[in-house]
Amino acid sequence: MSPDASFLAFDGRWVVVTGASSGLGRAIAVELSRHGAGVVLVGRDAARLADTAALLDDAPHRTLALDLTGLEAIAPAIAALKNELGPLYGLCHAAGIVQTRPLASNTVELMRAQFDINLYAGLELARAVCRRDVMTPEGGSLLFISSVYGRVGMPGQTGYCATKGAVAAAVRALAVELARRNVRVNCISPGLVHTEMTKQSFARLAPEHVRKLEEAHPLGPGQPEDVARAATFLLAPGTRWITGADLAVDGGFTAQ
Repeated sequence: MSPDASFLAFDGRWVVVTGASSGLGRAIAVELSRHGAGVVLVGRDAARLADTAALLDDAPHRTLALDLTGLEAIAPAIAALKNELGPLYGLCHAAGIVQTRPLASNTVELMRAQFDINLYAGLELARAVCRRDVMTPEGGSLLFISSVYGRVGMPGQTGYCATKGAVAAAVRALAVELARRNVRVNCISPGLVHTEMTKQSFARLAPEHVRKLEEAHPLGPGQPEDVARAATFLLAPGTRWITGADLAVDGGFTAQ
């Protein structure tokens, strides 16, 4: 990289982004493409992935319609990407689900569904991307989207809080394990961000409850682009001495 080049430049390196059909995943994919990354858009809905692809202004990309609950399909899909595109540099696991349930109705099955997407799918993706015959020889960068609810509690969110806390803990372990291969592993813990999923959740809440949630963030609620810029920073090759970090992008929510 020349001295005047941006440390955020990806120079054509390929990054796999899950949850790319909407919300944070879509915003992260778009931001990465603006900094020269080739982006693999992963999601269940091919039509919505195509909508994301249309936002990339002809930047290098591929779309991969993949149901991440089928964990056994992940490794073959990543291997096929490598065969088509060449070595992969990075991963951003932004896909996630939430089930709001009080303890009395929070079954093992509901908990397992959240763990499958929020944690296990991300770990399986990391395992596949980090294979020596898949990842770029100089190393790479992995990013997981956790949540402020991996740090603080919320009524009705036992399962979600558990999955996101597990994500942050797994990131620390992976960062130490993979450092010898120059593979960095970080996560972001967003606060309240206005996405389609947030809008759907708010539709089930009383207006005063929504107002209290928004006011709990000193800088107010965030936008997907706020998280996307932080994600690009942590994934970029130029931030080569940051690993094992859990970056709160929450408008000051957890600083209180």
